Amino acid sequence: MVRMKGKWKFSVFAGHLLLLSALAGCMGALDSTIDPRATLEAYPTLIQEGEMITLDARESSPIEGVITNYAWDFGDGTTAETLVGFTSHTYFAYGQYTVRLTVTNDQGGTDDASASIIVNGAPSINISMPKSVRAGDVALLDASNSYDPEGDDLTFSWDLNTAEDSDGDGDPMNDADATSSEVFVDTAASGVINGMLRVDDAAGAFAFEPFELNITTRTYQVKWVTETLDLTWGEYLNQGETWSGNVTPGDSGRVMALHALLELDQDVAPPHDNFTLALNIVDDGFRMSVDTEAGNYTTNEPAQAEMSVEKMNPRGEDGLYTSDSPDALIAFLLQGAAGERGQGLWIWSVVAQQSDPDPVIGEFDPDPGNDWTLTVEVVIMRPSLTEVAMGDGSV
Repeated sequence: MVRMKGKWKFSVFAGHLLLLSALAGCMGALDSTIDPRATLEAYPTLIQEGEMITLDARESSPIEGVITNYAWDFGDGTTAETLVGFTSHTYFAYGQYTVRLTVTNDQGGTDDASASIIVNGAPSINISMPKSVRAGDVALLDASNSYDPEGDDLTFSWDLNTAEDSDGDGDPMNDADATSSEVFVDTAASGVINGMLRVDDAAGAFAFEPFELNITTRTYQVKWVTETLDLTWGEYLNQGETWSGNVTPGDSGRVMALHALLELDQDVAPPHDNFTLALNIVDDGFRMSVDTEAGNYTTNEPAQAEMSVEKMNPRGEDGLYTSDSPDALIAFLLQGAAGERGQGLWIWSVVAQQSDPDPVIGEFDPDPGNDWTLTVEVVIMRPSLTEVAMGDGSV
């Protein structure tokens, strides 16, 4: 090589710089890509827990080439990839979520889009109540500690017995028997009550909570006490007239026996008057009547009629009995199959069949009728109840 002056050397060096610069320009052109444009539409953007949203990215553009991938980040810890720009997702927990979409084209370019989703939380139901109460006791169902995750006001709808259709719409499961946060349940009758509480928030979310209340019977020690009821009536009747009187001795006990005596005032002279005493017990069809028999004028005995009935019902048995209430137990003991004779309304009647006038003084009859007295004695057995404690400590 012929060595030249410095000028030759400089030209060689400049040529190398030009070559490197050209190569660098070529490399830059090979590494450049065209990014796509991502678009995202979400609907609805306000949902309830457990509901689904639809995500539509089909308006996204690759700019050049085609879109090869849609990558979804739903914001709740789950992701997905699709080849088409359309999918759906269900949110099971309340809160606010950001859905992020990444679109990739066949050049490797990417673009992002996002959407916000609000998931309304369902109310949380908290019912405070006894699991078991005795018939007649207070049973309070308290849902006032229920709350809404977003702090909304709540409305309450109690169906206090899902076995009954109280509103008559054909569906026993949707009755609104009460609408307050606290409610008292009728415990008059023993048995198991199944109910349902629905709680709604202000944004359309709601929750259901079933409940069960066991109503148990009460236990009583029964001791039968024998008592006598004494009843007396008096009246004055002309011939052909009738007196009636009502009484219900079975209201206070089981009727065991009765004795009735009708006495007429002593006539001044024979013959004795003739009256009829009758008893009609309406509910069981018992009927009985007796006529007066003449008394003895010599011994000054008046005319009278006597009625006696024994062993009208079996004797009561002492022991332990279960019932929903004292009144229900007494009604069972007094009107049950073993003791219902004579327990209804008693109608007494006295009829003046013949009331001969006394001797007339001039043209005046001082006694055209007769005075009488009816004395009735009813023997009853009355159940005396004492509520007793059971094994669980309840009374």
